[in-house]
Amino acid sequence: MDSPDNVLLVFGLNYESSGAAEVARKNPISSWFTAMLYCFGGGILSCVLLAEPPLKFLTNHTNVLLASSIWYIIFFCPCDLVCQAYSYLPVQLLAAGMKEVTRTWKIVGGVTHANSYYKNGWIVMIAIGWARGAGGAIMTKFEQLVKGDWKPGTDEWLKMSFPSKLTLLGSIMFTFQHTKHLAISKHNLMFFYTVFLVTTKITLMMTETSSVTLAPFEDTLSRVLFGWQKQFSWCEKKSETKPASSGTGSSVSKPTADASENVKKKHTKKTE
Repeated sequence: MDSPDNVLLVFGLNYESSGAAEVARKNPISSWFTAMLYCFGGGILSCVLLAEPPLKFLTNHTNVLLASSIWYIIFFCPCDLVCQAYSYLPVQLLAAGMKEVTRTWKIVGGVTHANSYYKNGWIVMIAIGWARGAGGAIMTKFEQLVKGDWKPGTDEWLKMSFPSKLTLLGSIMFTFQHTKHLAISKHNLMFFYTVFLVTTKITLMMTETSSVTLAPFEDTLSRVLFGWQKQFSWCEKKSETKPASSGTGSSVSKPTADASENVKKKHTKKTE
């Protein structure tokens, strides 16, 4: 089940978002529930996919109490001392690094957990590993629905974020490693993947960049796998233009000649 090691970063971002503090003061139960959904969203989603109780995360009282206590001091601390401490860049970098470390453990835990149900079912393992690692972002739609701020156009399924794409890539790699299709040990793969995640996240925060685009890789892959339709449509257009250009004279002259003959016959009948 999900660990709340990244709860400081989650609640810090929620506090900085527009209206989060007001929602917490006006409706604290809704704020607490949405925060728990974001922290334990990966575990909830993986339980739903594996037909397990979705409220299984509540059995870990330590994690729930830890997440609830941090939620309380974030939103209700006097003079906003905790949020002011979180505003310092070193604290944010530390929280972001902890979040990426736990992301790796969540992906590995999801892949292993799915393998216990479906032996070497690599599609299920990839899906559960991705759901466990990126469940918080996927559950944001339900979180917005609870708060009454649902926006269908920003669905994670339609516009996948950069962390969700990296989580899906990590789930694929750890699944292939678990099924012995990737010749590398689990500890080495976890180390390199975690270093890559932490380095990318810290670089984005230091350079104040919103995200790193994977557009060049995605465009190349889409052209290789899904670019044949454009070639076929171009060939069809080319084949349609050839007969039209070759027989324009005959096709136009015949109908006009026939029409003039019919007009003449009708005119002669009327005169008779």
